[in-house]
Amino acid sequence: MADRITRRAFPAVAAGLAATAGAAAQDKKDPPKAIDPALIGGAGKKDPPKQAAGPTEAPFERDYPAPGFKPSWRKPQLNRLMVQDFVVFAHSDLAMTKKLLDKEPMLVTAVMDWGGGDWESGLNGAAHMGRRDIVTELLQRGARIDIFCAAMLGQLDVVKAFLTLEPKLIDAKGPHGFFNLHRHAAAGGKAAEPVLEYLQSVKKLDLSPPKKEPAKKS
Repeated sequence: MADRITRRAFPAVAAGLAATAGAAAQDKKDPPKAIDPALIGGAGKKDPPKQAAGPTEAPFERDYPAPGFKPSWRKPQLNRLMVQDFVVFAHSDLAMTKKLLDKEPMLVTAVMDWGGGDWESGLNGAAHMGRRDIVTELLQRGARIDIFCAAMLGQLDVVKAFLTLEPKLIDAKGPHGFFNLHRHAAAGGKAAEPVLEYLQSVKKLDLSPPKKEPAKKS
């Protein structure tokens, strides 16, 4: 892998992401993208998932010894419907993202399980939609930076640092299982083109849209 960064340099490079995220968000060359409902918890399906009466929890019984530490649950958990709404809004609606964060600041680190362990945070949603404005707002409020966000923002040194730390991250899967690093960089537009070029030099991927199958004749 070209231009490798040493492990010793990794913390300093990664720490610089938060400071430069605001500047990256000022790049107005790439207009905000409208949200496609199929990209929220739908794993690329044409239609958004149907809302049931409420999310159900998979049945589970321990078949192993319980851990010695028992949580005290001193504070109530965040409301699941509020977490769901926040993650959905964070894909495309800056005003509502701010409103819900003002109402409950801890939403900034909340994650939603869309089913089967398909976890997504507000930052995850904003990043794979290429919404720099929302990503910047979330980072300023304490969201946890990851390699996918860095790829979308065009943070080449940070992406290189992560891949030096763990080369297998080149195959890491983001939200819904198909938003990989390459697609996050593509969502970042012109500012993230150097990241996409670098990722393609590490592992070449075809990013063209899948071909639609011809309709079957009845």
